Amino acid sequence: MRQKMVDRRVASLNVALARAVEIKGRKVMTGIGKRPVEGSRRVGAMGIEGDEQADLSVHGGLSKAVYAYPSEHYPFWQTVRAQARAALWDEALLPGALGENLTITGLLEQDVCVGDVLRFPDCELAVSEPRFPCFKFNAAMGFDQASKLMFANAWCGFYLSVRVAGTLRAGESFTLVHGPREVGIVELFRARVAAQRR
Repeated sequence: MRQKMVDRRVASLNVALARAVEIKGRKVMTGIGKRPVEGSRRVGAMGIEGDEQADLSVHGGLSKAVYAYPSEHYPFWQTVRAQARAALWDEALLPGALGENLTITGLLEQDVCVGDVLRFPDCELAVSEPRFPCFKFNAAMGFDQASKLMFANAWCGFYLSVRVAGTLRAGESFTLVHGPREVGIVELFRARVAAQRR
């Protein structure tokens, strides 16, 4: 029986410089407000050209240089934001809104393990760990239950380290090269969430 080919690609390439924003009465630095960019961008060991993270203890660095998020979850977030009155029902949620560098199609968290490699035409990125939301995610989504919904669904996206530096651009397809397949992103995310609740 032939395996069905999955169309995996970069729907949007998103970057942002860290900036100060006010969240619940205090100023904090954040790079969560990513915006789509056109053309190719260099990808090096510490991430994508023109992108910054505010707190390298939780985002960025060698093991979390690039953050990928499935576009398939976007309709859910658009709906719950409208239900929470953080947005209008017909207000589109723009790529990068969840803080991701790569809005991707065709690859969900449940299909990804630590050590898997996303092979692009000019670079390779290795899956390192899931993303864990914080108060900045709630602020970006516009309502305080956003993190709880991410925890409940394990729709966390995943961080990538740069295995082979090069360039990336929106529209590029990529292939998934399996690593050891020992630790799944969803399982790791749920285990860490459970450990935090003890």
